[in-house]
Amino acid sequence: MPVSSEPAPPPWHYISKLVCIGDSGCGKSSLTIRLCEGRFVNSHDVTIGVEFGSRIVPVGPPANAALHINDPSSAPIGGMSGPTSPGPQRKAKGDQEQKKMKLSLWDTAGQETYKSITRSYFRGASGALLVFDITRRSTFESATGWLNDLRQIAEDDIVVILVGNKSDLADKAGDNRRAVTREEAEEWCKREGVMRYVETSAKSGEGVERAFLEVAERVYQNIEAGKYDLNDRRSGVKGYGTGGGREAGAPQKTVTLGLNDAMKSGQRGAGGGCC
Repeated sequence: MPVSSEPAPPPWHYISKLVCIGDSGCGKSSLTIRLCEGRFVNSHDVTIGVEFGSRIVPVGPPANAALHINDPSSAPIGGMSGPTSPGPQRKAKGDQEQKKMKLSLWDTAGQETYKSITRSYFRGASGALLVFDITRRSTFESATGWLNDLRQIAEDDIVVILVGNKSDLADKAGDNRRAVTREEAEEWCKREGVMRYVETSAKSGEGVERAFLEVAERVYQNIEAGKYDLNDRRSGVKGYGTGGGREAGAPQKTVTLGLNDAMKSGQRGAGGGCC
């Protein structure tokens, strides 16, 4: 049987460092576990310093066109909206290779005790999910402080989205615990220059993959625009084969998100569930 001389395609084309930030108890660890392992943990020990996870996701055409991610011509999906709109989408060619990005997720501690440690992990991040608990208004009010800390340390063009977690508890019939309205969160994004507002549930998984895909797609657009030096070790984004192997302390557990899974996730939008 003849052996193909063509080299095997790389498992991913880019790797991007993302940080999950926000007050303790908002579900940052649960979101990371849901994305990386596809499961929900009902109880989780308080994160000390930082924990890690990773996942490979499709970026660019044709996946972004199918999901309408960052497409200004499409209506918001899953209750997401944003103050900024990217440039027009390029039409996908039938034989166009689907690019893939490995998301290196750094789940940071939310307790004040560990803030001096947490801030050090902001350096070199290309994207951030700023998480609050929809049922606890104090966690939303803390978002401005977290954003200011992030912008003081991270790169100027870091991609940030606001994530309202525990959406199932927010609109549960007969037991509505929502303490922050969608309109308030969207207005905050406009005021603070944050790209998107997304509502998620780590318990059901609704909106979780979509939130991370939003960040990944905008990071990919920045790569295409030449905003990162993929050979610079200080950059939050690297090309395949340019990083010299796995970084010390980087995620070891990887789950591949296929295009079909991503499309199904995008079509569901945001909904119920918890944490």
